[in-house]
Amino acid sequence: MSEKKIWYFEKPGVENTEATLKLAFERAKELGIKYVVLASSYGETAKKALKYLSGDMKLVVVTYHTGFMEEGKNTMDPETEEFLRKNGAVIVRQSHVLSGIERSITRKFGGISRVEVIAETLRALFGHGLKVCVEIAVMAADSGAIPITEVVAIGGKTRGADTAVVIRPAHMNNFFDAQIKEIICMPREKR
Repeated sequence: MSEKKIWYFEKPGVENTEATLKLAFERAKELGIKYVVLASSYGETAKKALKYLSGDMKLVVVTYHTGFMEEGKNTMDPETEEFLRKNGAVIVRQSHVLSGIERSITRKFGGISRVEVIAETLRALFGHGLKVCVEIAVMAADSGAIPITEVVAIGGKTRGADTAVVIRPAHMNNFFDAQIKEIICMPREKR
């Protein structure tokens, strides 16, 4: 048996970003975790994370697929991507595991898919950031950017970060083999 701290923010939001990054990277270092997976739409949170890298840690930045916000466009500009890559980050641009084409079907025909039920369950019970952590860990594994081993995943909602977990991801086709090993920090209020 072991005792670990979980840090709770009063509410979700960008104001928790620096504390989340600090706590996440500290825990990765304590556990000897080599991969930190971070959700970043525009690259600002990823830039902030660079200062916490140490040793042989690798930062894997997961962002929206091309066309997510606007047809044919990426949310992260090429200059930001280049800056991140030059500073050792790996960029993963991929469709969301917990929505993907299912969201398109729901928008067109109504109803809800099983995949969207998984996403909403994670979001409702544990908060948007935890759902993002699970999703980006699977996306990074599916892209080949991380091995199937314990990683730290960092997420939030819209801008910034407010949730960090230690997770052993799985590939999308084995989704239920994924395991959240530790919650490092998260908001108490979910909405």
